[in-house]
Amino acid sequence: MNKLFTTFAAAAIAAGLFATAATAASVSPSQQVSPSQGVVIVPASTSANQDNVKAPGFKRGKIVNFETRAATGDIIINTRQNRLYYVLGDGQAVMYRVATAKRGFEWKGSHKVSAKAKWPSWSPPSEMRARHPELPTFMAGGPENPLGARALYLGSSIYRIHGTNAPDSIGKAASSGCIRMLNEDVTELYKFVKLGARVTVL
Repeated sequence: MNKLFTTFAAAAIAAGLFATAATAASVSPSQQVSPSQGVVIVPASTSANQDNVKAPGFKRGKIVNFETRAATGDIIINTRQNRLYYVLGDGQAVMYRVATAKRGFEWKGSHKVSAKAKWPSWSPPSEMRARHPELPTFMAGGPENPLGARALYLGSSIYRIHGTNAPDSIGKAASSGCIRMLNEDVTELYKFVKLGARVTVL
């Protein structure tokens, strides 16, 4: 009798273990719970970087922690770092590398975005043409234009945030006062910046 009971108990335990294993195998790793901690395992297909969730639509800019009193949608440019920050709010911003003003052309201040243009034309200021008489009085928009693919005009000033046909200048102090971005970066930023957004250059 004892031998029969022992055999039956062993079979029951084995069947139970088999059923548990089968059930676990049928559940995806994301649904399995650690018995020791009760924590749901994150699926391997889920990226550890949730930037696209926090700021959908930004593929080129990097989501960074950024504490500021500036309003969501404003732009802050740190000329020492050659970095542009598009404020998302909640302590975050989208960061892009930029080129800033070279020595002698630096400026600091705040303007609102007064206009936006795709593949903007360019009329070099008279001061620039005095320094570089070879420059044309007008250049149509296009890949050869120094303003690149997009431009954000800053108030009534001569300054802009714009693309560039000199990508090797990004990350340097290289411009005559404007803020340069890679064409791909400024094209992305352009979609989100609204007229009236404040741009602060530090």
